[in-house]
Amino acid sequence: MEQDATESVATLPPAGRGRDEEFAAFMTVAAPSLARTAWLLCGDAHQADELVQQALVRTYLVWDRAREREPLAYARRVLANQRISTWRRRRREVLLSTDRLPETGVADAQDVHADRDRLVRALALLTPRQRRVVVLRHLEGLTEKEVADDLGIAVGTVKSTASRALRQLREAMGEDGGAAPAGAQDGGVG
Repeated sequence: MEQDATESVATLPPAGRGRDEEFAAFMTVAAPSLARTAWLLCGDAHQADELVQQALVRTYLVWDRAREREPLAYARRVLANQRISTWRRRRREVLLSTDRLPETGVADAQDVHADRDRLVRALALLTPRQRRVVVLRHLEGLTEKEVADDLGIAVGTVKSTASRALRQLREAMGEDGGAAPAGAQDGGVG
């Protein structure tokens, strides 16, 4: 199937056709292939659509140069580079002090997946506002003020909403709280 898209792109109309028409023909043929690649890179349909759009815009901007070689390969390269750039912008590195490092090794992958599944199911029981507050506050590590600013609510509302949501999460996940969000036990991070 990938080969078909590449062959179709290789048979673009001659350069005598208008630049916009030529790019539109390329876009029609290449979009499904780029969408598959984007989805494989990020695993999310909405992010994949954004990546494809950005890659096509950037390819269009240099269309005269891109069409001379392999336009699909160029667009794929732009797509991959854009995914890396997006990941770097959104990534947050959280460093722990050595006194907070665990004494035991990391749990095996099956336990990690089970804990994550329990957390996702417990988060689904919360209201949308509670879920946003918990995710921003405890999983993303934002301060109460940052969460309040992001959501356009008061700091007191963040505190009360987080308190109710964490109580619900603890009940949903069991009293041990073993898989509670990072920082939920000690009042949060930051």
